Amino acid sequence: MPNHGRRHSRFWPLAGRSIFWRLPALLAVTFLTLPLLAIFLKVLPQSHLWRTLQEPFVTQALRTSLITSLSSLVLTVAFGTPLAYALARRRGPGTTLFDTLLDLPMVLPPTVAGVALLMTFGRRGLLGPWLDAMGIQVVFTTTAVILAQSFVSMPLYVRSAQAGFRGVDPELERVAYTLGYSGARTFFRVTVPLAFPALLSGAVMAWARALGEFGATIMFAGNLTGRTQTMPLAIYIAMESDLTTALVLATLLIIVPFGCLFATRFFARRRSYGTYA
Repeated sequence: MPNHGRRHSRFWPLAGRSIFWRLPALLAVTFLTLPLLAIFLKVLPQSHLWRTLQEPFVTQALRTSLITSLSSLVLTVAFGTPLAYALARRRGPGTTLFDTLLDLPMVLPPTVAGVALLMTFGRRGLLGPWLDAMGIQVVFTTTAVILAQSFVSMPLYVRSAQAGFRGVDPELERVAYTLGYSGARTFFRVTVPLAFPALLSGAVMAWARALGEFGATIMFAGNLTGRTQTMPLAIYIAMESDLTTALVLATLLIIVPFGCLFATRFFARRRSYGTYA
């Protein structure tokens, strides 16, 4: 039975009794939570909160955000899972360079990501002439929103899934092969269930990132009501004329991701406790 608790209890009291650890930790927690609490303190006294949620401006932004973020999640999982598995199982020349390029969308300024997508799918972009020849319009459409969200959120999922797949012993896959399992059946019946907590965590993080995407979306897809205007874009517009609406949308963008992340971590922790029981 692992002695993680004993190992931690030996060192944590030394740190816990020191103001050197407590004060910076308290300041960090306050800094991270106080701005979020401030939004709730401004929203809760509003008597017309439910009426604000029913306004067409808000419902359209909610619908657009849900449709695009869930569509982005489907693309992320469908294409990111094979990529994560390949990265977890293969090592070779150029791995460091490829890993760096994969992480780049997460650290790029969102406006740069939007410009990059424009230079790829826009009329003057690399694929623009071919898309025009086929009569396909990408820029300033709902498709552009989905692509922008996928571009910035997929690396989050891939990194989490990659870590999950690396935690699966390849010997278990070899045993499945010897028992007559095909490659696909081994992957879905052995590898995925074992890596599922990491896959789920990565999917939730990617979805939350897509739900809150702003910069790349406004650069690549614009801010068209009912078409490309997601909740972050609606908040930006509402801040100029209707603070209450902006606060309501901001509250939703806090509650929904928080609920999903908390549920995911709770599930992962219970599964971890079950493993060590």
